[in-house]
Amino acid sequence: MDIKDQVTKMDSVVLTGAVVDAVKQFFADDASTSDHGQGGTTTGKAEMVAKMEGFTGAIAAVNGITLHHSIVEGNVSASEFTFDFDMKDGSKIYWHEIIRRIWNDEGKVIQEEYFNAE
Repeated sequence: MDIKDQVTKMDSVVLTGAVVDAVKQFFADDASTSDHGQGGTTTGKAEMVAKMEGFTGAIAAVNGITLHHSIVEGNVSASEFTFDFDMKDGSKIYWHEIIRRIWNDEGKVIQEEYFNAE
């Protein structure tokens, strides 16, 4: 499986704001995640889908999603994004992060970590 191609495809889906679809399409069933900026982890694709459904359901408006760079080395990738959202509770979310992913031989994410890029 061409990991560079998978990274490009997944990042393209994230750019549209369809992060739930990205998880459903590109995560292995046993994938885990950890957020080094906010804390929290998920174990398994279903848990990550539920987390992202809750988060995206709280978004009132997507003001912008920018992909700055992606790099791939072997089965590890890193994608740098900036997200700008208005939330339904009136708050605003603007964050710059690096998403590090480890991919399996089938082209599915088995581990995803988030790092604050500020």
